[in-house]
Amino acid sequence: MKAVIYCRVSTSKAEQETSLDRQREELTALAEEYSMEVIQVISEQASGYEIERDGILNLLDAVKQKQADAVLIQDETRIGRGNARMAILHVLLKEGAAIFTISHRGKLQLSEADSMVLDIVSIVEEYQRKIHNMKIRRGMKKAVENGYRPEKNLDHRQPAGGKEKIEVPVEEIIRLKKNKLTFAEIAATLRGFGYSVSKATVHRRYQEAMKEIEKEESL
Repeated sequence: MKAVIYCRVSTSKAEQETSLDRQREELTALAEEYSMEVIQVISEQASGYEIERDGILNLLDAVKQKQADAVLIQDETRIGRGNARMAILHVLLKEGAAIFTISHRGKLQLSEADSMVLDIVSIVEEYQRKIHNMKIRRGMKKAVENGYRPEKNLDHRQPAGGKEKIEVPVEEIIRLKKNKLTFAEIAATLRGFGYSVSKATVHRRYQEAMKEIEKEESL
């Protein structure tokens, strides 16, 4: 198992340097105890209430990129405090990282309250994903019912697995709007076909196109 050691103190006082050294020594011993390969040791001096920390971002990168399977910390407050702690724990656990602490002398044992909060966050995220996909499906269905034919209208499709398109088919936006789709539904429909667009972008491009049309008609 590959692991990242993460050490943190809140201030830059001289005595805190000693704390960082102690954390590193204890966590290195913990890694040896569990036969882990330490691929990185991260030490930083920053408030636990701040989430924008270089060290924590490097830690999350290592976990997300599957460079490390485990995270070693002195205790869960080293990860963060308050809302920052819950947010970081959620990301680590969501990525499947095992969290080991000195205080538990092994895997982190969450309190019942913390487990409940993380369960609620996971449920909310899942429903957000379902609602997002539902909007895309509804937008696509409504577009097709109104005569939208992606195989004919989207000439710049890329093969599966390619990068998302950055161009926006303005003509299709205008046509779908004439078919009484909302800007949100148009954006969801185009995203379903690989166009990376937001509701705001669709609205802006539509307004720009209509101004151009009005200008041409006035000439």
